[in-house]
Amino acid sequence: MIDLKDLREHPDRYRDGCRKKGMAVDIDRLLALDEERRSLSTRRDNLRAEQGRVEKEVGPQIGKLAGAIKKAQTNERASLEAELEALKGRPAALKAQIQDLEAKVAAIEPELNAILLSVPLPPDPDVPVGTSSDDNVEIRRWHPPSTPPAGLGVVGEGPWGFDVSKPYEANRGFRPKNHIDLVKDLGLADFERGVKIAGTRSYVLTGDGMLLHNAVLRYAFDTMTLRHGFRAMSVPVLVREEAMVGTGFFPAGREQAYHIEEAKRGGGYDQFLTGTGEVGLMALHADEILREEDLPIRYTTVSTCFRREAGAAGKDTAGLYRIHQFDKVEQVVICRADETESRSWHAKMIGYVEELLQSLALPYRLLQCCTGDLGVKNADMVDIESWMPGRGDVGKDGTPSGAYGETHSASRLYDYQCRRLNMRYRPAGHEKGPTVFCHSLNNTVAASPRLLIPILEMWQNADGSVTVPPVLRPYMGGKSRIG
Repeated sequence: MIDLKDLREHPDRYRDGCRKKGMAVDIDRLLALDEERRSLSTRRDNLRAEQGRVEKEVGPQIGKLAGAIKKAQTNERASLEAELEALKGRPAALKAQIQDLEAKVAAIEPELNAILLSVPLPPDPDVPVGTSSDDNVEIRRWHPPSTPPAGLGVVGEGPWGFDVSKPYEANRGFRPKNHIDLVKDLGLADFERGVKIAGTRSYVLTGDGMLLHNAVLRYAFDTMTLRHGFRAMSVPVLVREEAMVGTGFFPAGREQAYHIEEAKRGGGYDQFLTGTGEVGLMALHADEILREEDLPIRYTTVSTCFRREAGAAGKDTAGLYRIHQFDKVEQVVICRADETESRSWHAKMIGYVEELLQSLALPYRLLQCCTGDLGVKNADMVDIESWMPGRGDVGKDGTPSGAYGETHSASRLYDYQCRRLNMRYRPAGHEKGPTVFCHSLNNTVAASPRLLIPILEMWQNADGSVTVPPVLRPYMGGKSRIG
């Protein structure tokens, strides 16, 4: 949620933000509703103050009149009684006016809040303007050097020295298989039985496929906790609607979430399956006032994620790229409300992922997302795409050209989520006084089985086997080769 006070003072900033993100939000209607609500609220509050004053004034007057009525002559009593009833009616009349104004405020708030929740966070000024992912800008690329660093492999083993500008066969000396053929030939996944159990875009990881999947997750989790000091957390993946709204996934992304309609079954409230551990990690401190001394908070979790992939009909329907259920190691940082600090953490979090991908010898590139690809809640976002030889255009010989595929996304949100979650901190040295909304950031560490695609395709061998990257071998009982 954006700062409504800031929107009042700088409406053009938010109009421009909506335009750059390609989102139709009626800012003028929002401002009109806000002005009407504030006007009604001011009148209501003034009447409440008057009501309190009148109640104090009429009390003694009522007592005096009641005494006068008892002593009054018959011809005077009717006039005094009328005066008494009028006096008693003043607070009641004010109460009725207050209730009428409260009803008008209540009638305005649903529409006002609905528009307010849909206002996107304006993109940072240095984010390139564009309409879709086609307008994203490449920041840099990395490809593995010919000589692997100590402990990460040996020359001639795996993709060390791989150059994505050259065909796979020119790099490795043989034509590659795509991951679908590799998992089938090596018995790493069963798509047919997955579909039988759960429908389209489903799968079953089997044998070494499941071991490799767990190895990737454990390696990523250990990297964040043991090497970088993030706190390990377990969070629910079945959450209330408030958690989805608070983290900014609703209302804009409602169609992507699986909805559990418990209210219809007498459960009290509906729930939703999360598409990322970010939801649970961020919602942990909803409606809390944190201490500045405890910031930054650095959390990581590994969780099962669910996405409907609504609107993705016909896209990557085969294989492990676009699926409904997967597991992901996620990193979240909650820090002070300081843009410089947020930008610094954004760079650090991306650096952790680059370190992980480089240890796996996977070529990748960083893409600066344009304004039209940021989504509603991000001021800035950088995608990381790993090289997947099985993607891209298929040549006459049936061999794909290879292409980058998104495996990570790093977001900078400033106070957007924390404002919606009512997550604040009290400045150091102050036990009382004003609080400040925190800033938040998040980034994928490893999402599997999608990350298995570049691992399998880049580390495959001419004989159809797959070399296990050295950093993953401790998590596979020392196994160095699959097949």
